[in-house]
Amino acid sequence: MRLVVQGSAITFAHLAHIHQLCATSVQFVQIAQHGYYLSNQATVNSDVQKFCAEQNIDCAYVQDKQLLKSFGLCVMDMDSTLISIECIDEIADMVGIKPQVAAITERAMLGELDFAQSLRERVALLKGLSEQDLMRVLNERLKLNPGAKEWIATCKQHNIKTLLVSGGFTFFAERVKEMLGLDYAVSNTLEIIDGTLTGKVLGDIVDAQRKADELTQLRDQLGLTTMQTIAIGDGANDLKMMVAAGVGVAYHAKPVVQAQATFALNHVGLDGVINLFNT
Repeated sequence: MRLVVQGSAITFAHLAHIHQLCATSVQFVQIAQHGYYLSNQATVNSDVQKFCAEQNIDCAYVQDKQLLKSFGLCVMDMDSTLISIECIDEIADMVGIKPQVAAITERAMLGELDFAQSLRERVALLKGLSEQDLMRVLNERLKLNPGAKEWIATCKQHNIKTLLVSGGFTFFAERVKEMLGLDYAVSNTLEIIDGTLTGKVLGDIVDAQRKADELTQLRDQLGLTTMQTIAIGDGANDLKMMVAAGVGVAYHAKPVVQAQATFALNHVGLDGVINLFNT
C-alpha cells in the first residue's frame, strides 16, 4: 500500500512526524502542491490516521494496484459533491421556506428519512414557484466545487467515463453536465406546467437504489469490472452506489457515509481524488 496525505494545512513538520510514526526509510514523494505519498506501507497505522485527523490533513491507505489507469468509470452525486449547493434548498430560499426544506434535506442526507418520501415532501412545498426562480438559482448560486474541473479533466485524460447521478433535478444536472463535459447524467424531473412548478416529480425518483442500478448498468454496458469503478458522494442516499463501486469516496460527507466509504476527503477539493490514484 501507499499512504497518501494531502491538505493545505500540511507542513514539513507534519510530514516529518508522520514519517517518524511510520518508522520507514522510504521518503515522501510530492505529487501535488499539497499532496504527498509514502510507498511500501504494509499495514494501516492508526496513529497516523489519528494525527492527520487532529491536524486537518486527509490521509488514505491506497492499494498499489489502485491507479488512475486502473479505472474506467466514475459515478458522482451532484448536490454538495460536484456543486457546492443543495439546489432544492436554494430554490426554497427564493420563497422564504429554506429552513423547512433544508431541515428535511439534512435528515435525508443523514439517513434518517426515506429519500423518495423526503423528496416528494420537499417538492410539494415548492408548488407555485416559477421556472424563472429555478433559472435564478442556476445563474446566481450554482457553483462547482473546488477541484471538480481538474478531476473531470483527469478522467478524460485517462479515458474514465463520467456519470452524474443525482436525486436532484434535471434542470440543474444538464447544466452541470454541460459545464464539466460529463458523458452521462441521470436525475429527477420537476413537473412544470405553463412555467410553474406543480409540486410533483415526474416518473420514478432517483433514490439510493436507482443510483446503484445506474452504476452497475453502465459498468456492464462499458464492459468493466466492479474494481474499475469509482463512486463519489456525500449523503446517505449515495451509500448503495458507493458499495456497488470498486472504490467509494466520501467527499466532505456525512459521518454515516465516511464510516462506510473506502476513502474520505474532508480538507481538499475534488482534485484530491487525483492524488489518491496518482503516483
